[in-house]
Formats: sequence, C-alpha cells, structure tokens
Amino acid sequence: MPVYSMTGYASAQHSTANALPDSDSRSPPAAQLGLEIRSVNSRFLDLTFRLPEDLRQFEPTLRDLIIGKLKRGKVEVRASIETANATGVTEPSPKLLHRLNGAQDSIRAWLPSANPLSVADVLRFAAAEQSGTRDWSEAVMPLAEKVVKELLGARQREGARLATMLSDRLAQLRALAAQATPLVPQLVEQQRQRFLDRWKEAMALADGASLPEAAQDRALTEATAFAIRIDVAEEITRLSSHLDEIERLLKKGGEVGKRLDFLIQELHREANTMGSKSTALELTHISVDMKVLIEQMREQVQNIE
Repeated sequence: MPVYSMTGYASAQHSTANALPDSDSRSPPAAQLGLEIRSVNSRFLDLTFRLPEDLRQFEPTLRDLIIGKLKRGKVEVRASIETANATGVTEPSPKLLHRLNGAQDSIRAWLPSANPLSVADVLRFAAAEQSGTRDWSEAVMPLAEKVVKELLGARQREGARLATMLSDRLAQLRALAAQATPLVPQLVEQQRQRFLDRWKEAMALADGASLPEAAQDRALTEATAFAIRIDVAEEITRLSSHLDEIERLLKKGGEVGKRLDFLIQELHREANTMGSKSTALELTHISVDMKVLIEQMREQVQNIE
C-alpha cells in the first residue's frame, strides 16, 4: 500500500448547454460547473465546503464521498457555476424585467430613498435565474468522483516523494549510528582509566602514601559506575530499532502518519540523550547531526496521512 501525503490539489470542469428554459424565455446560455479540492495537513479529517446555493443540496453526498476516501487532512471543497453566451452577458428575459420593475416600484413606494436597480443588478439577477433553471444532479457526483480520484493521485505522488526523502534520512542516520558504535567501548575505557588516574592522584596528595588496595577497589567501582552512566550503547540500540520500525512502516504504507510522528519523537529522545551523555567531541557532533536529520524528518512526517 502506498504512503499518502495530506497535501494535494485537484480540479475539473463540466460544461453543458442543456437546460430547461422558462416558457416565455429563450434557452439559457452554456454553463460550466467547476469543482476543486485542496488539502493540507491536519491531525484529523476537517472538511470545509464552499458551494453556490444551487449546489447546497449535494453537500451531504459530497461529504460521504470524501470521508470514504480520505482519513486525515484539512480539506476544502469549492464549486462554482459560470454561465456565458456569445457576448459574455446573460440577457434578462421580459418576464424577469417585469418582475424586477414591479418589485422596485413596491419597495420605493415604502422606501422612497432606496436606490434604483442598476444594470449590474439586473444582469446579476438574470444570471441567477438562468443558472437556477439547470439540473446538476447528473453532473455533480461523477465530476466529484473524478476530482477525488485525481486528488488521491496527487497525494500518492507527494507521499512517494516524502517516503523517498525519509528513506534517505534513515540511511544517513544509520551511517551516523555506525560511526558512533565503535566509539562507545573506547570512550568507556578512556573515562574509566581517566577516573582511576585522578583518584590515584587525589589519594597520593592526601597522605603521600601509596594507594591502599581497598581504595583502589573503590576507585574501580566508581569508575565503572561512571562508565555506565556515559555508555550510550543502549541509546544506539534503541535508535536502530526505531529506524527499523520506520522503514517497515514506509514499506507497509497506508495510515502511518501518527505512528511515524511518535517514532520521530522517540528518535529525537535517543539522539538527545546521546548528546547529554557524551564526553567526547566526536560523539557530540554525531548527536547534533542526528538531531538535524530527525528534525528534517519531523517536518515531512507532519504531512503524511
């Protein structure tokens, strides 16, 4: 199953000249139904519809269609209806002009200060009248299914790009972990020996005598305890385990975004612990490089469904 991004965009149009004209008016001009869907990342599925009044009745059906296909993302659905004729202007019918004139006379009889209708107002009413005569029931859902399919394709392509980027970062993290692994026993032994040497110096300064056997055993115990505290082998092991799980999820695909987000947090925790335990500059640099890569991964994982 592919990995899907929550970011995508798709649009399509449907044109028709068929209509049900009024009995005393000419056939309405050709009309074009436009539908577009855009989505960005979100913790949940958040749907927003911006539909003209003629298409409000289709909102529940459109909602069911999208819920059945998408699981997460902030999704905005926009639709528009545009009418046009040879001149680009919808000519009002005599019936409409008569109604508007009667309505204007009635309104101004009660409100003498009301502004008269403008040509733009009349043309807007004419366009609304013409679009209202159309039945879009057979066009809306096929068009919506086409746009949703294209949106899924766009999200899949973006998801593939994100998966490739994440796989590249995984390889870099594995390389850094491989660099850190041989450093661990060396650093532990170095710190152990350094601690023991300092203990000997302190004891020699204290009484000027050779270090008693009991004190030497205590020094070795303290050095061992300190070495355990700075040992990052366990963090490297857990980090490698998280990398394996992320790689498995990317191959599995589907709804893996939330799981990946959790694993990224765990990766950051292990890399941060490595840095805090580090007593060598080289290991500190490795920890910093790891955190940079993990942060890059976190930004991209936020977009995965």
